Amino acid sequence: MIYGKTGCGLRYAVKKSGSAVAYCALSIKCGTRDEEGYSPGIAHFTEHTIFKGTARKSASVINGYLDRLGGELNAYTTKEEIVLHATVLKEDLPKASDLLFELATSPIFPETEISVEKGVVADEINSYKDSPAEDIYDKFEEMLFAGHPLSSPILGTVASVRKITREELLKFVREKFIPGRMAFSIVAGMDEEKMEKFVGKLAAKWFGTGPVEDDGKACTAEEIRTDACRLSPARFDKTVNKRNHQANCILGNVGPSLYEKERIAAIVMSNILGGPANNSILNYKLREKNGWVYGVECTYTQYSDCGIVAICLGCDKDNLDKCLEVTAREISKLQDGLLSATKLAAAKKQFLGQMAISSDNGETQCLAMGKSLLAYGSVLSDESTRERIGAVTAEDIREAARKIFDREHLSKLVFL
Repeated sequence: MIYGKTGCGLRYAVKKSGSAVAYCALSIKCGTRDEEGYSPGIAHFTEHTIFKGTARKSASVINGYLDRLGGELNAYTTKEEIVLHATVLKEDLPKASDLLFELATSPIFPETEISVEKGVVADEINSYKDSPAEDIYDKFEEMLFAGHPLSSPILGTVASVRKITREELLKFVREKFIPGRMAFSIVAGMDEEKMEKFVGKLAAKWFGTGPVEDDGKACTAEEIRTDACRLSPARFDKTVNKRNHQANCILGNVGPSLYEKERIAAIVMSNILGGPANNSILNYKLREKNGWVYGVECTYTQYSDCGIVAICLGCDKDNLDKCLEVTAREISKLQDGLLSATKLAAAKKQFLGQMAISSDNGETQCLAMGKSLLAYGSVLSDESTRERIGAVTAEDIREAARKIFDREHLSKLVFL
């Protein structure tokens, strides 16, 4: 793998694969948390409407540009980034890469397309409300991060999306979509040095060779880390009667940020407690052994200034108290005792296996490379990642459980 930064400030990473399929992604550090001064939900709405035409291509041309090559074009928005990505045969990588940069640098946001897309996004927002498992997580984050930029829902609200104008979209792109806030990543079956030269030419074509001034208002990584001192979540315990056929519940708290060394222990601890495997503690106790839940997981989402660790479960209303009792008991075990050397080694082995299988996918690699470039300015090697996980001790796991699931700071939200 080769990574670096071009003269205009664009960070990049290229990795050779053994596949005939190529993956490329343009990651932009301007997610929901960067919407101050704009209509809430504009980052996500920009991602939707950026495909609706550029100075050179119409929406119909863009939609079919990679399709006719057998490729795919997609995008997504998070609290901290917008990502445009494509999958094509490796010989079509130049076309896919050029398209991503064209979309990011010269969208025109036609008024007619904006009007249509507002209806699409409104339907998307309403569909979340019809899915308690998704709606409850958004509400939990909103309450946990109240008063902080991370509290805003990615989709915005129907009312806020209706207020977005073409001028606002153009201003948002002009301020946020600049090379110093971008990372371009490629995974393809090509020579890495040739790919690096290709990226250099691509950046020069769209941004020139000199540095591009950042006159936007999006927070830098250092500013976000400094801002962390203002994040003091208040504990809450709330039940909302949604008249659902089942109960949905979230228990959680803030966790380590992308920049804290404790995050590795938090990752392993979360996987032990409620990872995707059937033998994770809560999955085994609540689902496999007793059949009380439809699903249960412990998620850990990492942001620049903090993280959120949340246990999410859905069950029949009559089983909720039993599920919460068992969950509390299993958390206490992690807080009060130490994993044996055998159990700790098995947990690390399982997690490393999950990571290896997941990262074997070229698209997953490409997207992870882009996220790492935005966060750290570099891409961690697989060997470095294994070393960090291998260094986690039983004491680290216990401390993570104690700090994150401290009863005095643990919050709960229930939808009935």
